[in-house]
Amino acid sequence: MNHEAKKQEILEAFQFRHATKEFDPNKKISDEDFQFILETARLSPSSIGYEPWKFIIVQNPTLREKLREVSWGAQGQLPTASHFILILARTIKDTKYDSEYVANQMLHVKQIPEDIFEQMSVRYKSFQEDDLHLLDSDRAIFDWASKQTYIALANMMTAAAQIGIDSCPIEGFDFDKVQTILAEEELLEDGHLAISVMAAFGYRAHEPRPKTRKNMEDIVQWVE
Repeated sequence: MNHEAKKQEILEAFQFRHATKEFDPNKKISDEDFQFILETARLSPSSIGYEPWKFIIVQNPTLREKLREVSWGAQGQLPTASHFILILARTIKDTKYDSEYVANQMLHVKQIPEDIFEQMSVRYKSFQEDDLHLLDSDRAIFDWASKQTYIALANMMTAAAQIGIDSCPIEGFDFDKVQTILAEEELLEDGHLAISVMAAFGYRAHEPRPKTRKNMEDIVQWVE
């Protein structure tokens, strides 16, 4: 496929994608296709390469119903989606510059030499404390980690659209009540994780209305 054809194919996927409110419950995503979607999440970038996320695929009907009761934005998706993902972000227990998680991520996952990591840690400390004020509160650094999960979320939705699979990102839920449910299910690693965003995947039950967006000149400004 040539350069122009590839660009057109990608743009068609963006035109195809919409926030699907209700899926066809009789159509299921194949294991191979869903693993492909998950792989695009795994390969997604994150600030400093922390990968501060975990993806919980909820297929259990009982748990889905518990979540539906506290997730006003997922009323149509939870009962009908082929696959439903809870995207969790890591809390300050893992994302603070001097945590065991960060040391393991840098030394063993990214395989950075220990002497280099020690130098990098000085920069990470300044980055978190001074540059972005991430350590002003537990919520500030959690929100920073959540920003990273949205990169993976976007990549999953785009990848799904490119192979004809629908999706919907979901923020319409009661954070505290979802946290309580996930804690009861022992899915939060003793406070090391918290809910960031949800996502549903499947095949649309209805065709969407035409896509609407602002004009390019309304959102882009060139500074030369």
